[in-house]
Amino acid sequence: MKYDEQLLDAVLRRDFGSFIGKVFHSINPGASYHANWHIDLIADYLEAVRAGEIKRLIINMPPRALKSVCVSVAWPAWLLGQDPAARIMAASYSSVLSVKHSLDCRLILSSNWYRRVFSKTILSKKHNQKSKFLTTQNGFRFATSVGGSATGEGGDVLIIDDPHNPTQINSLKMRSRAIEWFEQTFVTRLNDKNKGAIVLVMQRLHEDDLSAHLCSSGGWEVLKIPAIAPSDMVYDIGKNSYKYKQGELLNGKRDKLEFLHNIEQEVGSRNYAAQFLQEPLPAGFNLLKADDISYFETLPVGFEYFVQSWDTAIKTSEKADYSVGTCWGVLDKKYYLAGMVRRKMSYPDLKREIEKQANKYSPRHILIEDKASGQSIIQDLKLSGYNNIVPITPKLDKVTRFASIVALFQSGQVVLPEKAGYKRELISELTSFPNVAHDDIADSISQFLNFSKNMRDSTKLRVRLL
Repeated sequence: MKYDEQLLDAVLRRDFGSFIGKVFHSINPGASYHANWHIDLIADYLEAVRAGEIKRLIINMPPRALKSVCVSVAWPAWLLGQDPAARIMAASYSSVLSVKHSLDCRLILSSNWYRRVFSKTILSKKHNQKSKFLTTQNGFRFATSVGGSATGEGGDVLIIDDPHNPTQINSLKMRSRAIEWFEQTFVTRLNDKNKGAIVLVMQRLHEDDLSAHLCSSGGWEVLKIPAIAPSDMVYDIGKNSYKYKQGELLNGKRDKLEFLHNIEQEVGSRNYAAQFLQEPLPAGFNLLKADDISYFETLPVGFEYFVQSWDTAIKTSEKADYSVGTCWGVLDKKYYLAGMVRRKMSYPDLKREIEKQANKYSPRHILIEDKASGQSIIQDLKLSGYNNIVPITPKLDKVTRFASIVALFQSGQVVLPEKAGYKRELISELTSFPNVAHDDIADSISQFLNFSKNMRDSTKLRVRLL
């Protein structure tokens, strides 16, 4: 047993990623810890900071991904373990939050396992406060908040964890306050401007937040980790390489895609893009412009085939979403919107409408999103003999899905009717997305166009293989 303990201590002394896991269990007894690649990635970057290879680091990542545990709690404890004389200053937008991180870090230094692993790092009994604790070698962790005083203090490492209050992020005054405090107060506390390190960790909140301000000034290494990979991503740090594949969730062991969809509905597309994708959109920003859209006056004839795409809802209340079905004719690598249905319908009415449209156009495929309201429709239509039903399970969030098809509009491959009775609703929603109350038309269209893109890409691949 003693040998196993010594072996574990040796691992905790040398491997920061393992150390983070131990810290989590210590400050969250009984909670489940989901070891994940992004924690090792963060550990590698912070170790590069400790080694002097990175002097200015920004980490952008979504909420509830252990960023504070890694950077504000575990890392100061790790630094003091490696060097009991290290001087660390840490700040957050809230003094309550700053003090909590300080207390959690102090709890680690007081624990039996930490004192065993780092026996030379001993808390001073004379200077052991909530916001500042010292070691017997005069190393310390000092906690402050944005706008708070740091007079007389100086650090070798400065940490700022969530400098903005999310509820105040749309206030220019409050954003400027955080940026000015960082530049005029916090940065001046660095003991050695050349050798000292600064780490900013935050979820993106606004296109003009502190992260954006620092990036525009240059000289900062940026580690951006979205909640879901919009494309294949590779992180190379030191000798290690981490691959994040398109559509993969940051923590697939814990979260499901439905969870992100629900979050997007709750916080809105703009907040979701910033906080979870780390891609803030400017206020009023729309992905598709009116000038990007091509029109036809008369629907062509001789289509190669039709495809129908349905975004379903089965409630008819005033606040309920619409069910939207779009029918597309494919001709010469262009997609023509041949018809659209947009109504609030009960389940029986929705099923009858899908059958009616299917009989009208005889589509090659009927795409239906495989979600709660769509699952029963899919099963019932298949039982009724519709063998062309294609259940669609989205692998990306709505904003990313729509953004990926904007180029098809811009290239003129998507053609909409000039004189349709539904033109006003159609164009209004497409050119206002994601800042819309209802996005059912946009969902139906992006579902079809992404399906068609994937079909075309797979066909190209088969041709190359042949």
